[in-house]
Amino acid sequence: MEPRINAFANPLGPKLIKHFNAAGKAVADTALPAAVQELVKIRASQINGCGFCLDMHTKDAAAAGETPVRLALVAAWREATVFTEAERAALELTEAGTRLADGAGVPDDVWEGAAKHYDEEQLLALVALIATINAYNRLNVLLRNPAGDYQPGQFG
Repeated sequence: MEPRINAFANPLGPKLIKHFNAAGKAVADTALPAAVQELVKIRASQINGCGFCLDMHTKDAAAAGETPVRLALVAAWREATVFTEAERAALELTEAGTRLADGAGVPDDVWEGAAKHYDEEQLLALVALIATINAYNRLNVLLRNPAGDYQPGQFG
């Protein structure tokens, strides 16, 4: 598959990516656990069908020590016994925040479930992360950026 536009070669692409990355860096520098951050990125990317982001975040998570079993079970997190209650709450919030167009919004019980495990800064980081990965997913899906060639840490 060929991308519709090579965002890296277009003068606007690096400017956009710089700002998306700045939002990601702000989240990465919080107390939200790194493993949770990768799980959230993977789950939103699964829902949005973003192969580019799935390629990147599964490889980055594996390089950071995430297990193959947990990576394989992200899509089935409700039935899997390998995730903590805090991780489950983050994944549930990710699904609700990613599927806004389904009309349910983010139900109060989903928010309250996340609030049981994360303080206010971590919740804000989680919300920002969900918004940012969804923006990345949409950019990559719209441009048809191909998956498979990413190397962990490739983008710094």
